Amino acid sequence: QVQLVESGGGLVQVGGSLSLSCAASGLAFNKYTMGWFRQAPGKQREFVAYITASGLTTSYANFVKARFTVSRDNAKNTVHLRMNNLNPEDTAVYYCAAASAVSPLEVSEYDYWGQGTQVTVSS
Repeated sequence: QVQLVESGGGLVQVGGSLSLSCAASGLAFNKYTMGWFRQAPGKQREFVAYITASGLTTSYANFVKARFTVSRDNAKNTVHLRMNNLNPEDTAVYYCAAASAVSPLEVSEYDYWGQGTQVTVSS
């Protein structure tokens, strides 16, 4: 019933940019904080960014500050992640997730997950 569908992943060169999108359905989108996580092969899933239900507050992992920007459009039930100045360490599957918890920084705080979209940064 609840669906989060990521799109926009692909192959990009070092220093390049990509924009990811997540389309949500089956939930009260404007009541959920929306987050982005990523998982590289053999690594734990790690927090990237979140944006609160109103869009008034954002939070970013230190390793993506000043490079990534999260935004949302509640009228369209979408959330976005603009990624600039990509490096090979950004290579991962990127996941969109929805949380009813406050200030959710951990995987366990999220209620719903998308299936992910692959981002590959070539060196």
